[in-house]
Amino acid sequence: MAQQLAIIVLVDVGNALESRTLTGNTYLFDNMKLHGSLNQGTGELVTAINGSYWSDGSQAGEQVLNWLPYSLGSIPPTVPRGYHTTRARAAEKEALAELANLSEKAGVANGDTEAALTRIRQTVGTRVNGASRTAALSGQRVLDVTGRVVSDHGQDTHSYPAPVITDIFGEAVDEKIIYPAEYGSPDLVTDGWYWSATIDTSRPGTYSYKMRIQLHELIQRAGEWTWEPVNLTCESKLRITAEPKRNGFTGAGVGYLPIAPAAFG
Repeated sequence: MAQQLAIIVLVDVGNALESRTLTGNTYLFDNMKLHGSLNQGTGELVTAINGSYWSDGSQAGEQVLNWLPYSLGSIPPTVPRGYHTTRARAAEKEALAELANLSEKAGVANGDTEAALTRIRQTVGTRVNGASRTAALSGQRVLDVTGRVVSDHGQDTHSYPAPVITDIFGEAVDEKIIYPAEYGSPDLVTDGWYWSATIDTSRPGTYSYKMRIQLHELIQRAGEWTWEPVNLTCESKLRITAEPKRNGFTGAGVGYLPIAPAAFG
């Protein structure tokens, strides 16, 4: 069975959008640290790929890479799928309650009424258009990292949508070391899509590859707030070794464990 290797791509979206680069704003992690991966938690990750060979020299099962992008300083991706909708509805209910209270005080001065309406508008926030391949962004309210609806998109700190990997290319792909593709999945954390690749472990060496990552910037256009896509790239590396698989107890090939005679005594 193929061994599943995971690479977490953590992006500081706010700084990346401001500087228009992923250099210094991307932090990569994998689950192969104990097998020799280097520079964990930096943008210079070198993922260790163990050569898939048995001790007799025959090639063993393939290895599979999975890339999972996340946003630093945003609402955690593990919240329920309908979290944004739930929070927006809560804000709308709060605004309706204030409107009901305001209607009971219809005799207040115009200045007080206008101030109350302004406060209600801030409570509800405004819907944002989505000008990207992520259709789910269109029509959503903007939230901050605590889940509150953002009222002033130009000043208030807001939570960014998760980065989206749109392509994986470069040396490792050109040399046919990895065969990446985007797959559909019922996994709600990745919004139903993720990038995966099988690896040709028969060719040891260090190979670089690039990821094209789409971020989303909140801008105002023609009087409406819009999530504008911004495409940037970052690079990482794979190091493939050719050491054979060994039994961790005996140091020999993978097979049955020896049983000491004393075990039967």
